[in-house]
Amino acid sequence: MIDKNVHVSVMQNRCIELLSSVVDISSNPVIVDATLGLGGHAKLLLEKFPTLQVVGIDRDATALEIASRRLALFANRFHATHTTFDKIEEVVNSFGYSKISGAIFDLGVSSMQLDETNRGFSYSQDAPLDMRMDRTQSLTAAEIVNTYEPGQLVRILRKYGEEKFATRVVESIVKARAKAPLNSTAQLALLVKNAIPAATRRTGGNPAKRTFQALRIETNDELGTITRALPAALNLLHVGGRLIVMSFQSLEDRIVKELFVAATTSKTPRELPIELPELSAKFSLVIRGSEKASAQEVDENSRSASVRLRAIERVAA
Repeated sequence: MIDKNVHVSVMQNRCIELLSSVVDISSNPVIVDATLGLGGHAKLLLEKFPTLQVVGIDRDATALEIASRRLALFANRFHATHTTFDKIEEVVNSFGYSKISGAIFDLGVSSMQLDETNRGFSYSQDAPLDMRMDRTQSLTAAEIVNTYEPGQLVRILRKYGEEKFATRVVESIVKARAKAPLNSTAQLALLVKNAIPAATRRTGGNPAKRTFQALRIETNDELGTITRALPAALNLLHVGGRLIVMSFQSLEDRIVKELFVAATTSKTPRELPIELPELSAKFSLVIRGSEKASAQEVDENSRSASVRLRAIERVAA
């Protein structure tokens, strides 16, 4: 059971710090919490900045309901929508805004989703093989495992899970599903474990981790959603506005890093002696590279151990 009173958002103080100067220079500041979750970041922002409007987006209806109750005190300054964050532009427009002061993206599966056993995200507890962040969508991990062609499954495990033994795992899946559908997380986790050589299983944690990550990403189109959402978020920023993104695995972080590099790179040909204003970069990195959580935060919140925070600012229209 989720205790909304003890939930602590990852790197929340650093996020507030990075957005403080943005809110201070805005006459009508608007921040989008694109991964609202239980509302941790949104609550701190609304408490700190009395003129701030916060737009919250989450694909998980349960999280949205909890966050809305938690933020009921700020009802006139908090607006929430149940959708995927790649719809950020239409969500912002729907509340009457054309530009925003900033946005926060806290990528990946949430603590709430991992903690709710029946959601099927965890390989350590038995549950239906679901993995949907939005339980109104039809596609589940079970459908992927039981209906995708072997070649599709191998591609998913290699691309999204970086699983070296993808072919062996898929061969085991295909054999098992020929007898009966795979609908249990424990059943799948054991199948993956047995498919991976014993020597490899001795290190690197649970051998099912990579397969579960791959299936979760495919079920929720996570990387595709990120690829569509971040350019839209950048487009919404007014001059001085900032985008903050927290990633928890290398595939997510690679997308963020490449997008930020492209956005902060001038398009002026290198052979020209002067910068052409119309081709100059419209964004600048707030942080060179990425930041990690402090040792103290990692001690207090183990989920923050793998976080990589990146931030970018619009410097020209």
